Amino acid sequence: MTSTDTQGLVLRDGPALPPLSHFKLAAFDMDSTLIGIECIDEIAALAGKGQEVAAITEAAMRGEITDFRDSLRRRLAILAGVPATVLDRVLAERLTFNPGARELCAVLKAAGLKLVLVSGGFTFFARFVAAELGMDFVRSNELEIEGGALTGRVVMQDWGDICDGEQKRLMLLACCERVGCRPEQAMAVGDGANDLPMMGAAGLSVAYHAKPKVREQARIAINAGGLDRLLELLAH
Repeated sequence: MTSTDTQGLVLRDGPALPPLSHFKLAAFDMDSTLIGIECIDEIAALAGKGQEVAAITEAAMRGEITDFRDSLRRRLAILAGVPATVLDRVLAERLTFNPGARELCAVLKAAGLKLVLVSGGFTFFARFVAAELGMDFVRSNELEIEGGALTGRVVMQDWGDICDGEQKRLMLLACCERVGCRPEQAMAVGDGANDLPMMGAAGLSVAYHAKPKVREQARIAINAGGLDRLLELLAH
């Protein structure tokens, strides 16, 4: 499939892009998409376990470890016993929004879209990000904390325990049904291999500073600049 690259903004050939008014819902990954960090890596770094966890994260994001659930469990196990106060430090000291995240979400909301935050990361951070960006729906992993420390596990929720690629896809479809739109009227934005199932289910897939495997499969790839560059390709 051929594509057009305009200063790091890639549009793959295909049907004409519909206008923004066509879309009713936008689903976003969190870590490295809406925010500039991988939260689990930052927790590990502050706990002195950074290299062990980052190596697994990178392999999973590149698609070399194909079972996200397994990779998350392995990383979480390394963090067992880490004080929960480290989460507060990551939020206060490390978490930053990616360029254009606030601007893009504001425009989408003003256009009437419902926003979904669906993350393989953690509710502690997703709750904050969702509130800042005005998200309508959120699904993420709830860290288990006992005695003021991480147990190395996540809490079972009504939809399951780990938000992996399949859960992201199911969440996108469930939100479409809830707001009364078709999946073709949804866009999905992500950067890692576990975002591909929801990107494949959406009418428009957008890769943001993504891994090669994700860039290659997305209709739009933002390889330079901020998230709001998406608006350059969508007529209002």
